[in-house]
Amino acid sequence: MPFLIAAFVLGIVCGLRVMTAFAAVSWAASSQQLPLQGTWLSFLGFRFTPYITSLLAVGEIINDKLPKTPSRLVPPQFSTRVVMGALTGSAIALASGHLALGALAGIVGSVVGTLGGAKGRALLAKSFGRDLPAALLEDVIAIALAVVVVVTLR
Repeated sequence: MPFLIAAFVLGIVCGLRVMTAFAAVSWAASSQQLPLQGTWLSFLGFRFTPYITSLLAVGEIINDKLPKTPSRLVPPQFSTRVVMGALTGSAIALASGHLALGALAGIVGSVVGTLGGAKGRALLAKSFGRDLPAALLEDVIAIALAVVVVVTLR
């Protein structure tokens, strides 16, 4: 059941940076580490999808630092993270034939990542005296977790 751990961790990444997890799944599918061919998520492995999702992830990372960016805890942002957690968890579990378990693990991970990320970033920002170092550290953690999951697939 290692797919459950991977789905949960990518769910956490969704809670931190939604598009980073989606880009990681896309790169895994594109490189054949995550066999999604012939499934409803096969578009993640298309030739240009990883590049598009990576650009979106970079855009999200930049947007996160802007002063007008709403909190991840408001309903639209929170629900997006949950939906994307379900989607990335589903993608991870699809090859194992446990779609519902993967989606559930991704959802739980995204809730943990969203709530824990908000709390952790607030505490770090307070200790740093400003938000930017905490936000950058959160970026590094999200990217590192996503890379670890993709590298350990298969």
